[in-house]
Amino acid sequence: MDLFFWELARASGLAAYAALCIAVLTGIAPRTQLLSFLASNRAVRALHDWTPWIVIPAALTHVVALLLDATAKVGVLDVFVPFLMSYDGAWQWFHRLSYVGFVTLFLHAQLSGTDLTSPLISVPTWAAAIAIGYYALERAGKALQPARVRT
Repeated sequence: MDLFFWELARASGLAAYAALCIAVLTGIAPRTQLLSFLASNRAVRALHDWTPWIVIPAALTHVVALLLDATAKVGVLDVFVPFLMSYDGAWQWFHRLSYVGFVTLFLHAQLSGTDLTSPLISVPTWAAAIAIGYYALERAGKALQPARVRT
């Protein structure tokens, strides 16, 4: 049964990633000079509007499948607090890159988006950015402190 949950976690994670990429690309591409002709394409617009609806359930399926996989040994706290698990290598670095991805998307929204003029979008966006920045700096500060010797 663990193999089922592992494969489900992998498939749903890839689906979430692919849907997010499609959503971002179909949002960005029509705004470039080279592909501006796609801006009036209804299929591209529909793809952009509907792929985010795939991301959320796919990401939730990914998390639940990992929680149910006894081999992965992912706990509820591991889902919400990055890097608690003892996994090394590519998995950890991939997840660390999520910080870079967040900063990139936040800067994109600030510098080229118009939605942030609305307080309904701006307030939660800035609140998330401040919270993520605070906790990322707190984690980095703890990681840089020398280990305390127990007496």
